Amino acid sequence: MAELQKVRIDKWLWAVRVFKTRTLATNACNAGKVKIKDASVKASRQLTVGETVTIRKGPLTIIYKVERLIEKRLSASMVADCFIDQSPPPPPKPTFSKKDAAFFDFPVAYRKRGDGRPTKRDRRKIDELKDEFEDFDDFD
Repeated sequence: MAELQKVRIDKWLWAVRVFKTRTLATNACNAGKVKIKDASVKASRQLTVGETVTIRKGPLTIIYKVERLIEKRLSASMVADCFIDQSPPPPPKPTFSKKDAAFFDFPVAYRKRGDGRPTKRDRRKIDELKDEFEDFDDFD
């Protein structure tokens, strides 16, 4: 089998299992989440060996140096030979003590059994309470 000289970047990203489908890989390219040399690339961009590909996937930044070109999916062990992972380590997850965890426990609306459905006035109070807590989410 002849060694490939160039391959479309969306095919390569799908083949090395960065994206589950080729359509997702194409959409990521079109959205500017795939870069080579700090420049966004189109899905049809021809990829060559030795290039460094930077992918933004949610909160993660994935950086791969291309070692081998493939167009079709292979087993995961064979795919590992196709790139060198140069990604920074993910940020550590924050740990909270029980005392800190109590800060994140928001009150829950509670009605006594048998009180029936909330009245219009009760409903408005519940909505106001929810709006107050939604304002706290904006500070993240």
